[in-house]
Amino acid sequence: MRSRHVLLATLIAALWGFNFVPIKVALDDLPPLLMAALRFTAAAVPAVFFVRRPPVAARWLLLVGLPLGVGQFGLLFLGMSMGMPAGLASVVLQIQAIFTALFAGLLLRERPGARQIAGMVVAFGGVTLLGVAQAEGGSPVGAFLICLLAAASWGLANVAMRRMNQSAGEPVDAFGFMVWMSLVPPLPLLALSLIFEGPGAAPDAVRDLSLAGLGSMAFIAYVSTLFCFGAWGWLMRRYEASTVAMYSLLVPPFGLLSAALLLDEHVDATRLAGAALIISGVAAGSIRLRSRIDIAPVAGEPVRTR
Repeated sequence: MRSRHVLLATLIAALWGFNFVPIKVALDDLPPLLMAALRFTAAAVPAVFFVRRPPVAARWLLLVGLPLGVGQFGLLFLGMSMGMPAGLASVVLQIQAIFTALFAGLLLRERPGARQIAGMVVAFGGVTLLGVAQAEGGSPVGAFLICLLAAASWGLANVAMRRMNQSAGEPVDAFGFMVWMSLVPPLPLLALSLIFEGPGAAPDAVRDLSLAGLGSMAFIAYVSTLFCFGAWGWLMRRYEASTVAMYSLLVPPFGLLSAALLLDEHVDATRLAGAALIISGVAAGSIRLRSRIDIAPVAGEPVRTR
Protein backbone atom coordinates (compact mmCIF):
# COMPACT_ATOMS: atom_id res chain seq x y z
CA MET A 1 0.00 0.00 0.00
CA ARG A 2 1.14 3.55 -0.70
CA SER A 3 2.08 5.54 2.38
CA ARG A 4 -0.92 7.87 2.09
CA HIS A 5 -3.24 4.87 1.86
CA VAL A 6 -1.60 3.34 4.95
CA LEU A 7 -2.33 6.63 6.74
CA LEU A 8 -5.94 6.54 5.50
CA ALA A 9 -6.43 2.95 6.75
CA THR A 10 -4.92 3.91 10.11
CA LEU A 11 -7.15 7.00 10.32
CA ILE A 12 -10.25 4.87 9.66
CA ALA A 13 -9.24 2.44 12.42
CA ALA A 14 -8.64 5.36 14.80
CA LEU A 15 -12.05 6.88 14.01
CA TRP A 16 -13.80 3.52 14.44
CA GLY A 17 -12.02 3.00 17.76
CA PHE A 18 -12.87 6.51 18.95
CA ASN A 19 -16.48 5.98 17.79
CA PHE A 20 -17.27 4.03 20.97
CA VAL A 21 -16.83 7.24 22.97
CA PRO A 22 -19.55 9.18 21.06
CA ILE A 23 -21.79 6.11 21.36
CA LYS A 24 -21.42 6.20 25.14
CA VAL A 25 -22.04 9.96 25.20
CA ALA A 26 -25.17 9.73 23.02
CA LEU A 27 -26.54 6.92 25.19
CA ASP A 28 -26.72 9.39 28.08
CA ASP A 29 -29.47 11.20 26.14
CA LEU A 30 -31.09 8.49 24.03
CA PRO A 31 -32.50 5.00 24.68
CA PRO A 32 -30.44 2.41 22.76
CA LEU A 33 -32.98 1.07 20.25
CA LEU A 34 -34.26 4.52 19.34
CA MET A 35 -30.66 5.72 19.02
CA ALA A 36 -29.86 2.88 16.61
CA ALA A 37 -32.93 3.79 14.52
CA LEU A 38 -31.88 7.45 14.39
CA ARG A 39 -28.31 6.48 13.48
CA PHE A 40 -29.39 4.65 10.33
CA THR A 41 -32.02 7.23 9.44
CA ALA A 42 -29.36 9.95 9.54
CA ALA A 43 -26.97 7.80 7.48
CA ALA A 44 -29.63 7.16 4.81
CA VAL A 45 -31.30 10.56 4.54
CA PRO A 46 -30.57 12.68 2.56
CA ALA A 47 -27.67 10.65 1.08
CA VAL A 48 -30.02 8.13 -0.52
CA PHE A 49 -31.35 10.87 -2.85
CA PHE A 50 -27.87 11.54 -4.23
CA VAL A 51 -26.17 8.13 -4.19
CA ARG A 52 -26.93 5.61 -6.89
CA ARG A 53 -28.38 2.34 -5.67
CA PRO A 54 -25.89 -0.52 -6.18
CA PRO A 55 -26.96 -3.18 -8.71
CA VAL A 56 -28.01 -5.84 -6.19
CA ALA A 57 -31.35 -7.48 -5.49
CA ALA A 58 -33.46 -5.97 -2.70
CA ARG A 59 -33.19 -9.18 -0.70
CA TRP A 60 -29.49 -8.48 -0.07
CA LEU A 61 -30.35 -5.14 1.49
CA LEU A 62 -32.60 -7.03 3.89
CA LEU A 63 -30.25 -9.97 4.50
CA VAL A 64 -27.44 -7.59 5.43
CA GLY A 65 -29.45 -4.73 6.91
CA LEU A 66 -31.32 -6.79 9.51
CA PRO A 67 -28.35 -8.55 11.16
CA LEU A 68 -26.04 -5.55 10.75
CA GLY A 69 -28.42 -2.74 11.70
CA VAL A 70 -30.93 -4.38 14.03
CA GLY A 71 -28.67 -7.15 15.32
CA GLN A 72 -25.19 -5.70 15.57
CA PHE A 73 -25.88 -2.06 16.37
CA GLY A 74 -29.16 -2.54 18.21
CA LEU A 75 -27.55 -5.07 20.52
CA LEU A 76 -24.27 -3.14 20.83
CA PHE A 77 -26.07 0.04 21.92
CA LEU A 78 -28.25 -2.00 24.29
CA GLY A 79 -25.23 -3.71 25.87
CA MET A 80 -23.37 -0.41 26.30
CA SER A 81 -26.47 1.21 27.82
CA MET A 82 -26.56 -1.66 30.33
CA GLY A 83 -23.01 -0.93 31.48
CA MET A 84 -20.58 -2.48 29.01
CA PRO A 85 -17.49 -0.21 29.01
CA ALA A 86 -16.82 1.50 25.69
CA GLY A 87 -13.20 0.33 25.47
CA LEU A 88 -13.99 -3.31 26.15
CA ALA A 89 -16.96 -3.18 23.76
CA SER A 90 -14.53 -2.19 20.99
CA VAL A 91 -12.52 -5.34 21.78
CA VAL A 92 -15.40 -7.80 22.16
CA LEU A 93 -16.94 -6.69 18.88
CA GLN A 94 -13.83 -7.91 17.02
CA ILE A 95 -14.92 -11.47 17.78
CA GLN A 96 -17.07 -10.93 14.68
CA ALA A 97 -14.10 -12.26 12.68
CA ILE A 98 -14.32 -15.58 14.50
CA PHE A 99 -18.12 -15.74 14.18
CA THR A 100 -17.74 -14.95 10.47
CA ALA A 101 -15.46 -17.96 10.02
CA LEU A 102 -17.88 -20.19 11.96
CA PHE A 103 -20.96 -19.07 10.03
CA ALA A 104 -19.09 -19.28 6.72
CA GLY A 105 -18.30 -22.90 7.56
CA LEU A 106 -21.92 -23.67 8.41
CA LEU A 107 -23.67 -21.69 5.67
CA LEU A 108 -21.13 -21.44 2.85
CA ARG A 109 -19.25 -24.68 3.53
CA GLU A 110 -15.97 -22.81 3.85
CA ARG A 111 -13.79 -25.05 5.97
CA PRO A 112 -11.49 -23.19 8.40
CA GLY A 113 -7.80 -24.07 8.33
CA ALA A 114 -5.68 -25.13 11.28
CA ARG A 115 -4.46 -21.56 11.88
CA GLN A 116 -8.03 -20.23 11.91
CA ILE A 117 -9.11 -22.89 14.39
CA ALA A 118 -6.15 -22.08 16.63
CA GLY A 119 -7.06 -18.39 16.42
CA MET A 120 -10.65 -19.19 17.42
CA VAL A 121 -9.48 -21.12 20.48
CA VAL A 122 -7.21 -18.27 21.59
CA ALA A 123 -9.86 -15.60 20.98
CA PHE A 124 -12.57 -17.49 22.83
CA GLY A 125 -10.11 -17.99 25.68
CA GLY A 126 -9.91 -14.20 25.84
CA VAL A 127 -13.71 -13.95 25.78
CA THR A 128 -13.92 -16.37 28.70
CA LEU A 129 -11.34 -14.36 30.63
CA LEU A 130 -13.27 -11.13 30.04
CA GLY A 131 -16.51 -12.81 31.10
CA VAL A 132 -14.96 -14.03 34.35
CA ALA A 133 -13.50 -10.57 34.98
CA GLN A 134 -16.91 -8.97 34.38
CA ALA A 135 -18.55 -11.31 36.88
CA GLU A 136 -15.85 -10.95 39.54
CA GLY A 137 -15.72 -7.18 39.14
CA GLY A 138 -19.44 -6.75 39.66
CA SER A 139 -20.02 -5.52 36.11
CA PRO A 140 -23.22 -6.68 34.39
CA VAL A 141 -22.54 -10.02 32.68
CA GLY A 142 -25.75 -9.59 30.68
CA ALA A 143 -24.29 -6.51 28.97
CA PHE A 144 -21.18 -8.50 28.07
CA LEU A 145 -23.25 -11.35 26.59
CA ILE A 146 -25.38 -8.93 24.58
CA CYS A 147 -22.20 -7.45 23.07
CA LEU A 148 -21.16 -10.99 22.14
CA LEU A 149 -24.51 -11.43 20.38
CA ALA A 150 -23.83 -8.14 18.56
CA ALA A 151 -20.53 -9.59 17.31
CA ALA A 152 -22.34 -12.76 16.19
CA SER A 153 -24.88 -10.65 14.28
CA TRP A 154 -22.02 -8.84 12.55
CA GLY A 155 -20.63 -12.23 11.58
CA LEU A 156 -23.95 -13.16 9.97
CA ALA A 157 -23.98 -9.86 8.07
CA ASN A 158 -20.42 -10.51 6.85
CA VAL A 159 -21.43 -13.91 5.47
CA ALA A 160 -24.44 -12.36 3.73
CA MET A 161 -22.21 -9.69 2.16
CA ARG A 162 -19.73 -12.32 1.04
CA ARG A 163 -22.51 -14.32 -0.59
CA MET A 164 -23.88 -11.15 -2.20
CA ASN A 165 -20.48 -10.32 -3.73
CA GLN A 166 -20.16 -13.89 -4.99
CA SER A 167 -23.55 -13.71 -6.70
CA ALA A 168 -22.75 -10.29 -8.18
CA GLY A 169 -19.49 -11.58 -9.62
CA GLU A 170 -17.54 -8.56 -8.33
CA PRO A 171 -17.32 -6.50 -5.12
CA VAL A 172 -20.29 -4.19 -4.64
CA ASP A 173 -19.61 -0.50 -4.01
CA ALA A 174 -19.40 -0.33 -0.21
CA PHE A 175 -20.44 3.32 0.16
CA GLY A 176 -23.54 3.05 -2.03
CA PHE A 177 -24.53 -0.21 -0.41
CA MET A 178 -24.14 1.24 3.10
CA VAL A 179 -26.35 4.23 2.22
CA TRP A 180 -29.13 2.10 0.73
CA MET A 181 -28.82 -0.64 3.34
CA SER A 182 -29.35 2.03 6.01
CA LEU A 183 -32.98 2.30 4.86
CA VAL A 184 -33.68 -1.18 6.27
CA PRO A 185 -32.98 -0.99 10.05
CA PRO A 186 -34.97 2.13 11.11
CA LEU A 187 -38.49 0.67 10.89
CA PRO A 188 -37.84 -2.59 12.82
CA LEU A 189 -35.71 -0.68 15.34
CA LEU A 190 -38.48 1.90 15.83
CA ALA A 191 -41.00 -0.92 16.31
CA LEU A 192 -38.76 -2.55 18.93
CA SER A 193 -38.30 0.84 20.60
CA LEU A 194 -42.05 1.32 20.82
CA ILE A 195 -42.46 -2.13 22.39
CA PHE A 196 -39.57 -2.08 24.86
CA GLU A 197 -38.82 1.61 25.42
CA GLY A 198 -42.36 2.91 25.20
CA PRO A 199 -44.15 5.48 23.01
CA GLY A 200 -42.77 8.32 25.11
CA ALA A 201 -39.14 7.49 24.33
CA ALA A 202 -38.96 9.61 21.15
CA PRO A 203 -40.59 12.79 22.56
CA ASP A 204 -38.48 12.56 25.72
CA ALA A 205 -35.30 12.07 23.65
CA VAL A 206 -36.04 15.11 21.47
CA ARG A 207 -36.70 17.24 24.56
CA ASP A 208 -33.61 16.07 26.48
CA LEU A 209 -31.08 15.79 23.63
CA SER A 210 -27.99 17.84 24.49
CA LEU A 211 -25.50 19.42 22.10
CA ALA A 212 -23.00 16.70 23.07
CA GLY A 213 -25.54 14.02 22.22
CA LEU A 214 -26.43 15.69 18.92
CA GLY A 215 -22.76 16.05 17.96
CA SER A 216 -22.13 12.43 18.90
CA MET A 217 -24.99 11.24 16.71
CA ALA A 218 -23.64 13.31 13.80
CA PHE A 219 -20.20 11.75 14.24
CA ILE A 220 -21.63 8.22 14.41
CA ALA A 221 -23.82 8.64 11.32
CA TYR A 222 -21.65 10.72 9.02
CA VAL A 223 -18.03 10.16 10.04
CA SER A 224 -18.00 6.63 11.41
CA THR A 225 -20.61 5.27 8.98
CA LEU A 226 -20.54 7.14 5.69
CA PHE A 227 -16.96 8.43 5.54
CA CYS A 228 -15.24 5.43 7.14
CA PHE A 229 -17.21 2.74 5.32
CA GLY A 230 -16.90 4.60 2.04
CA ALA A 231 -13.12 5.05 2.40
CA TRP A 232 -12.72 1.45 3.62
CA GLY A 233 -14.62 0.15 0.60
CA TRP A 234 -12.44 2.28 -1.69
CA LEU A 235 -9.31 0.73 -0.16
CA MET A 236 -10.82 -2.76 -0.47
CA ARG A 237 -11.36 -2.23 -4.20
CA ARG A 238 -7.80 -0.97 -4.67
CA TYR A 239 -5.90 -3.56 -2.61
CA GLU A 240 -6.34 -7.17 -1.54
CA ALA A 241 -8.92 -7.61 1.21
CA SER A 242 -6.41 -9.37 3.49
CA THR A 243 -4.04 -6.40 3.26
CA VAL A 244 -6.69 -3.84 4.17
CA ALA A 245 -8.43 -5.99 6.80
CA MET A 246 -5.21 -6.15 8.83
CA TYR A 247 -5.70 -2.51 9.81
CA SER A 248 -9.01 -3.31 11.54
CA LEU A 249 -6.89 -4.87 14.30
CA LEU A 250 -5.95 -1.30 15.27
CA VAL A 251 -9.58 -0.54 16.24
CA PRO A 252 -9.45 -2.11 19.76
CA PRO A 253 -6.23 -0.34 20.84
CA PHE A 254 -7.66 3.00 19.66
CA GLY A 255 -10.96 2.16 21.38
CA LEU A 256 -9.30 1.29 24.70
CA LEU A 257 -7.07 4.37 24.56
CA SER A 258 -9.94 6.74 23.69
CA ALA A 259 -12.14 5.37 26.46
CA ALA A 260 -9.31 5.61 29.01
CA LEU A 261 -8.45 9.20 28.09
CA LEU A 262 -11.94 10.63 27.51
CA LEU A 263 -14.23 8.47 29.67
CA ASP A 264 -11.73 7.67 32.42
CA GLU A 265 -12.34 3.92 31.96
CA HIS A 266 -9.88 1.70 33.82
CA VAL A 267 -8.86 -1.69 32.43
CA ASP A 268 -7.35 -4.03 35.01
CA ALA A 269 -4.73 -6.70 34.30
CA THR A 270 -7.29 -9.52 33.82
CA ARG A 271 -9.36 -7.57 31.31
CA LEU A 272 -6.22 -6.40 29.54
CA ALA A 273 -5.03 -10.00 29.24
CA GLY A 274 -8.42 -11.04 27.87
CA ALA A 275 -8.34 -8.19 25.34
CA ALA A 276 -4.82 -9.21 24.28
CA LEU A 277 -5.93 -12.82 23.74
CA ILE A 278 -8.91 -11.72 21.65
CA ILE A 279 -6.80 -9.44 19.43
CA SER A 280 -4.10 -12.12 19.08
CA GLY A 281 -6.63 -14.81 18.20
CA VAL A 282 -8.39 -12.63 15.65
CA ALA A 283 -5.05 -11.67 14.14
CA ALA A 284 -3.90 -15.30 13.91
CA GLY A 285 -7.12 -16.36 12.22
CA SER A 286 -7.54 -13.37 9.94
CA ILE A 287 -4.16 -12.37 8.55
CA ARG A 288 -3.01 -14.41 5.59
CA LEU A 289 0.71 -15.07 5.57
CA ARG A 290 2.52 -14.77 2.24
CA SER A 291 5.47 -16.87 1.21
CA ARG A 292 6.85 -14.08 -1.00
CA ILE A 293 6.36 -10.37 -1.74
CA ASP A 294 6.11 -9.17 -5.32
CA ILE A 295 7.25 -5.65 -6.09
CA ALA A 296 6.00 -3.82 -9.15
CA PRO A 297 8.66 -2.30 -11.39
CA VAL A 298 7.10 1.18 -11.19
CA ALA A 299 6.89 3.35 -8.06
CA GLY A 300 7.30 0.37 -5.73
CA GLU A 301 3.60 -0.52 -5.95
CA PRO A 302 2.78 -4.01 -4.59
CA VAL A 303 1.38 -6.37 -7.20
CA ARG A 304 -1.82 -8.17 -6.28
CA THR A 305 -1.19 -11.84 -5.72
CA ARG A 306 -3.94 -14.41 -5.72
